[in-house]
Amino acid sequence: TKQVPKPLVPVVGVPNATHLIRYLASYGFDEIAINVHYLGDMIVAALGDGSAYGVHLEYLHEKELLGSAGAVKQMQTFLGADSFVVIGCDDLTDMPLDRVVAFHKEKNALATIGLVEREEVDQYGVVVMDDSGKVTGFQEKPAKGTERSKLVNTGIYVFAPEIFEHIPAGKFYDFGKDVFPALQQAAAAFYGFDARGAHWHDIGTPGEYRNATNDVLTAKLRIPGFVVDGAVWIGPRASVAKSAQVVGPSVIGDRVEVAEGARIERSIIWEGARIGKDATLRDAIVGMNFDVPPGTTLDNTIVANE
Repeated sequence: TKQVPKPLVPVVGVPNATHLIRYLASYGFDEIAINVHYLGDMIVAALGDGSAYGVHLEYLHEKELLGSAGAVKQMQTFLGADSFVVIGCDDLTDMPLDRVVAFHKEKNALATIGLVEREEVDQYGVVVMDDSGKVTGFQEKPAKGTERSKLVNTGIYVFAPEIFEHIPAGKFYDFGKDVFPALQQAAAAFYGFDARGAHWHDIGTPGEYRNATNDVLTAKLRIPGFVVDGAVWIGPRASVAKSAQVVGPSVIGDRVEVAEGARIERSIIWEGARIGKDATLRDAIVGMNFDVPPGTTLDNTIVANE
């Protein structure tokens, strides 16, 4: 991400934001706003006005970051007078969004959080609910053995327009740290949707990025408009020498060159990279246009140009 903003990080050769737009469009969301800041011009250039995906895109160029809720507050006019969805551009999921929205409206909720189950929850925000699904408590990254739930916050939210009354203008404000605790303490109509069984990844860490890629390659996570046949994806303009070996799950991005004798195992190679003769890559991530010298061994390593 020194070269590429996180929304444009490729998942099986396609920017994650593109997967996300197609996911939203498959549920009928065709008016989408994206908050851009770091390398924001690259995002606008890559996604354009959204017409390529059958949607209309608006952009908020946030000069001063005001937090997750503060950014949404600035889009109040765009979001209008109906319920709306908020989702992170680093999320990759097959959560049934139509069911989340239906649950939100059935409960006449002010706010609804999409939740998935995790066996290990010490790196997540844990959500505690009563039998009706109403949120009764939070635990932020609880120590192992102290968690009160296995359901974690995905950052996929549905809000009624009245949520804007709970977000001050012009102030740094966060959903997780400010808005949600206040709603829970006020016993507001604040609910969690149990999407147990759905796949969800936040690709913001190398481990989750690999997990997301592997789930797509093995068809555990199905993305609208995207089909993978087998556990290795090779870009249409990539070049792989006949004597090279590629072991899945692996991604060989577009315009990648893999020289003779190279061996690639469970690795993700971004667009334009070159893998030298007899190089060995295991569990590696190689950044855009990076040259891996001949004979190099990369084992559980991430490399990228500045």
